[in-house]
Amino acid sequence: MKLYGIANCNTVKKARTWLEQHCAEYQFHDFKKQGLEMELAQSWLQQIGWESLINRKSLTWRGLSAEQKQIIKDNTSALPLLLEKTSVIKRPLLEHDGKLLLIGFDDARYEKIFNFKS
Repeated sequence: MKLYGIANCNTVKKARTWLEQHCAEYQFHDFKKQGLEMELAQSWLQQIGWESLINRKSLTWRGLSAEQKQIIKDNTSALPLLLEKTSVIKRPLLEHDGKLLLIGFDDARYEKIFNFKS
């Protein structure tokens, strides 16, 4: 399993805490420190689309100009934004073998994914 996000994000912290408390093996990829590869962003866009991947409630999105927001109309136009401003991506993203399993954090969904019972 691989968890993508930003280390100081509260939701990412919750996910990491859950994973550690349940001794679940995972690798953490911090967008701020490690960036985002174009191929990975393209794969996510193909799997779920830009509308599900971009957090339009984020400070980063709200900080964009109206013109910048209007440019984002499809996966192709969203790609440069995702690569340049990784904090616009919803997080955390949980991935296994290249497949996105979950965006965000939810105890019940993590329990199901990792086969844990409450």
